[in-house]
Amino acid sequence: MKPHARLLPDGQRLHLQHGPSDLIVWADGARDHAYRAAMRRFETIIAEVVEELPDLRAMLSPFTNRPKGAVARRMHDACLPLMHVGNLTRMAAVAGSIADEVLAAMTKNADITRAYVNNGGDIALHLTPGTSFKTAIKAHDGSDLGRIEVTGADRIGGIATSGRHGRSLSLGIADSVTVLANSAAEADAAATLVANAVDVPGHPSVSRRAASGVDENSDLGGLPVVVGCGALSASECQQALAFGVRRATSLKTHGCLRTAALFLQGHAVTTGAHILPIQHEIQNVPT
Repeated sequence: MKPHARLLPDGQRLHLQHGPSDLIVWADGARDHAYRAAMRRFETIIAEVVEELPDLRAMLSPFTNRPKGAVARRMHDACLPLMHVGNLTRMAAVAGSIADEVLAAMTKNADITRAYVNNGGDIALHLTPGTSFKTAIKAHDGSDLGRIEVTGADRIGGIATSGRHGRSLSLGIADSVTVLANSAAEADAAATLVANAVDVPGHPSVSRRAASGVDENSDLGGLPVVVGCGALSASECQQALAFGVRRATSLKTHGCLRTAALFLQGHAVTTGAHILPIQHEIQNVPT
């Protein structure tokens, strides 16, 4: 299958699709130039990643070599600082890295004031001074979880969401975790690790299976991923979220994320500004 590109019916957004990558692109400014640059760059992205896929699917270690491809290097650079935190392959940042790479081609080749590249919920963001971006956080059932609002002055370049209802398998029970970071690749990797940390170890209502038994192509191999989570008490939800907050706070201290919002069965915790949960029991954690 070849890469596919088309303008959406609104005439303002570009749809790029190839294999597992499904991008929605928008730009304000020299849009035509930006979209042509995005299409040119997207033509070879998947092939470049596939060329190094076996290495990218391996667990990171101190002996892992930096890959050759531009997207693969973005994946590597986003994940390497997180290697000590938990089980991680560079695939944790693949969606965000593709979004970052397409956005970089747009900003390099066109004069644009605002732009985003949304790769299935992992968003690369470009905001110049005086501009802003607003978006909603949606649950897996389509209900509203919260709102995000950032400005150019915030210098946030990436938004990503992970959790057990997402596209990838999760080691944790979070319904979703949304992270804001300096890039989409960094947000993607950090959201994965924070979502993995939300847990109630050994709880009988949580069922797990080896990742390879759920998806034979999973980069997580035999690690136990969550395949079901029954109703938890309020205190159990708070305990699980506290584990996630602890990890998010540590990652924020090390500059790996800017803000995180964690959601579990009607409970929400935030670790900073720019994300406002709605219709949840909310706990704000100062960091």
